[in-house]
Amino acid sequence: MLVAFSVAPSGADESGSVHIAVAEAVRIVRESGLPNHTDSMFTTIEGEWTEVFDVIRRATEAVGRYGSRVSLVLKADIRPGYSGQLTAKVERVEKALAEDIGN
Repeated sequence: MLVAFSVAPSGADESGSVHIAVAEAVRIVRESGLPNHTDSMFTTIEGEWTEVFDVIRRATEAVGRYGSRVSLVLKADIRPGYSGQLTAKVERVEKALAEDIGN
């Protein structure tokens, strides 16, 4: 399963940024040992239900220490029997682009 999530506290620092709180969440994800990728909008984790959602829960709790409320957005790709999809999905798209499929 792949789960992309975005988590942020209700408050921001003087500049309007929440990067310190987000860094705490990303640290928890990276320390989990699960395959993951962070971009400017989401962090995606690959693993089994229980392990992925445990990491997201802990990351959300860490961010909660930076504000009175937390915003959490989730998107999941649940495909039993498949692993390595964090990179494999992108590789398939890149291959299709390189082969100019569809044109």
